[in-house]
Amino acid sequence: MSTPNSPAHNLPADAIATTPTTTARRLHRLPNLHWKGAKPIPFIISIFIGLLLRFAIPKPHSLTPKAWSLLSIFLTTISGLILSPLPVGAWAFTCLTLTVITKTLTFSAAFSAFTNEVIWLIVISFFFSKGFVKTGLGDRIAMLFVRWLGRSTLGLSYGLVLSEAAISPAMPSSTARAGGIFLPIIKSLAVGADSRPKDRSARKVGAYLIQSQNQSASNSSALFLTAAAQNMLCVKLADSIGVKVPNRWVTWLKVSSLPALISLSATPFIIYKIFPPEMKATPDAPAMAKRKLEQMGPVKRDEWLMVGTMLLTVALWISGEALGMTSVIAAMLGLSILLLLGVLDWDDCLSEKQAWDTLVWFGVLVGMATQLTAVGVIPWMSKCVANLLKSLSVSWFGAFCILQIAYFFIHYLFASQTAHVGALYSAFLGMHVASKVPGLLAALALGYNTNLFGALTHYSSGQAAVYYGAGYVELRDVFKLGIAMALINIVIWGLTGAAWWKILGLY
Repeated sequence: MSTPNSPAHNLPADAIATTPTTTARRLHRLPNLHWKGAKPIPFIISIFIGLLLRFAIPKPHSLTPKAWSLLSIFLTTISGLILSPLPVGAWAFTCLTLTVITKTLTFSAAFSAFTNEVIWLIVISFFFSKGFVKTGLGDRIAMLFVRWLGRSTLGLSYGLVLSEAAISPAMPSSTARAGGIFLPIIKSLAVGADSRPKDRSARKVGAYLIQSQNQSASNSSALFLTAAAQNMLCVKLADSIGVKVPNRWVTWLKVSSLPALISLSATPFIIYKIFPPEMKATPDAPAMAKRKLEQMGPVKRDEWLMVGTMLLTVALWISGEALGMTSVIAAMLGLSILLLLGVLDWDDCLSEKQAWDTLVWFGVLVGMATQLTAVGVIPWMSKCVANLLKSLSVSWFGAFCILQIAYFFIHYLFASQTAHVGALYSAFLGMHVASKVPGLLAALALGYNTNLFGALTHYSSGQAAVYYGAGYVELRDVFKLGIAMALINIVIWGLTGAAWWKILGLY
């Protein structure tokens, strides 16, 4: 026992009675030291890559110091999009801020792309997708196809694939189509057939329908200019390089139609053969679709308004050039009609976080890519690659094949089609043009490839991530089917495309 004069007697009572329990209680009261910011290792690697280029690699004589600095910041941006030290929008904004702080770009130059028409067209496209989901129109169209074609598993797949192709030109997001319409329908059909995720029964129906839809969506997106956001970005970047696409909507469809429709028609059957479902007949699917349609009741007011508005918008997209109306103005008109008629309200638009996030990071990538062209980086890179191919005596057609294949398989490094376009499209198109490849052929082929590699892996696009997340397909099957279908699509598009594009006079 301590005496009044002992040292222990002068200590606070809680210091004397220290027990494991009180120690734990004190530690619990300490501030939470868990780091919430950027992931340290991806952050360090991304910054290091930019610094390495800027200070360790000699600047080419033909480029200015500001051009070299912009390229280094751009590489840091792309590295961050791949490694994800922060969410995409946050990282893009941080890198954009860096260009202004370092005086590599002026404020107006850095933010110039935020007035870009294509970016706002993409944002409005997300709101159209919201309208399809909110009104139930997308579900109704899909169920009609299931009712007509769903007596067998193969027929069921064709019904879903064709319904997606039908709505894709007016719903320009394969991710929204997958997550908002087709995955819920596929899960309902699969569970109805006793095919469940992360279970042996997944191969009965669910795994096949998931993979068939995922692989086919790439061709649906490639078919129409407005079927995917990245298509519109490709056309805009081509324009900044000096490659003009005349009558954009019609030209895109005319050039893509034959190879896309052949591939779209063949994909469910090919998947059926190389990744077959255990259950071949689905006699209950049409009855289920009929019940679902009966529950939905007759076509409602908002669905009719959605149909009418989207038909008007698509008609203006097709004929816009003749009418002197750009695609974004047509989209703005369509969205305004939906808002005025109450099909969508402003809260619906505000709740579309993906649209506003896309506005930020699309704006950053498009702005940087445009400035890289303006300061001479893209022309310099293109000239270097063209000279290399010329020294190897590669013809323009050989250069076209090499560059297209390289652009395609580099996508293993990317977790987003739009990020891939923002990072590499301008550079690769510039290399094509410098190698004497016809500009329109190169621009459109790169755009189509941007869609076709969307099912290469489980992370290669938003739609692929949505379908893999359903849990019906094992990861090894995703990669095996991804590379198999990639090679098949390359053959189909290569052979039919070469003949069709020759007839159309693209080369």
